[in-house]
Amino acid sequence: MKAMILAAGKGTRVRPLTYDLPKPMIPILGKPVMAYLVEHLAKYGITEIMVNVSYLHEKIEEYFGEGHQFGVQIGYSFEGYTNDEGEVVPQPIGSAGGMKKIQEFGGFFDDTTIVLCGDALIDLDLKSALFEHRRKGALCSVITKEVPWDKVSSYGVVVTDKDGRITEFQEKPSEAEAKSNFISTGIYIFEPQVIDLIPSGVPFDIGSELFPLLAKEGMPFYAQTRGFNWIDIGSVSDYWQTLQNVLLGEVAHMDVPGIQVEDGLWVGLNTRIEWEGTTIEGPVYIGSGACVEAGATIIGPSWIGHGSHICSGAKVVRSVLFEYTRVLRDVTLDEMIVFKDYSVDRAGEMKHVSEYASDEWVNARDRRFTRRTDAPLEALK
Repeated sequence: MKAMILAAGKGTRVRPLTYDLPKPMIPILGKPVMAYLVEHLAKYGITEIMVNVSYLHEKIEEYFGEGHQFGVQIGYSFEGYTNDEGEVVPQPIGSAGGMKKIQEFGGFFDDTTIVLCGDALIDLDLKSALFEHRRKGALCSVITKEVPWDKVSSYGVVVTDKDGRITEFQEKPSEAEAKSNFISTGIYIFEPQVIDLIPSGVPFDIGSELFPLLAKEGMPFYAQTRGFNWIDIGSVSDYWQTLQNVLLGEVAHMDVPGIQVEDGLWVGLNTRIEWEGTTIEGPVYIGSGACVEAGATIIGPSWIGHGSHICSGAKVVRSVLFEYTRVLRDVTLDEMIVFKDYSVDRAGEMKHVSEYASDEWVNARDRRFTRRTDAPLEALK
């Protein structure tokens, strides 16, 4: 069995995180989402993995390399071109189009292949899923989940007969138009013959084009509804909630890194906490090289990225701070994600640091405590 990880999208619904990171590189407990997928595949002995990349492709390729550190082999297929100025321009060609390009280039898909979206956490029993796929003689299987009816418009909806054969596939229908509340999780099992149905040289999508074609042609196309954890990071609010759940210990097999120094408090290496007047209520992770000044308050679930600095009087409540974030004196961040120059609240509202009336945070790498304004240095201490 082989694997394909879909990683070419821009992740527009997870901005501002994806201004600087491709979506599969968004960290959960300090590790990219896609790394959990690669480890899960390796656990089941699936060691040949292709990844289609486009937007910020180099960040994925530099982190994962050829996969040796995970005990697998990883290959990449870049989607885009170089313009007349020598600039590399990403240009995704659709999830199915990306697979067709890989097949025409080197014939990778010569065995049953599991296809995964690179932006979800899963603990699916791949062995059982493959067994059911083969027992039914399926050319394609889609792993599905039941969701509330008011959520169906965010997903591809799967309509089946009593035997589980897919008769129709609706791509993100309205609640009124949806014929089912079972949705695709973005996990598929393909036989090589499926790749033959994808047209060559044109953008082509799995959900909106390939699956309706399979259903229309009446091919052996089945849904599997399985009990497993599936955490889809479809939006910033999803990401915030996922980290809250992980820190609360509600996601199996995901442990907070670092050393637990108190009940509910984990720290990385060489972390400095000045305890006088400081309040920390777990669960809280404080990354390596971070500093918490006396008089600061951190209420969990919160994640403080490595190299960050929480100034005296600052209050961080149920928030996620990416690395090297300095929260300034007497500033309160409540249910926020802070990523470089941007903040996003739990509802997904994004603001640039310049939109705040006064400085809220700065780059903790700048040891000069530089501000954008000419305000006195004392104000930052």
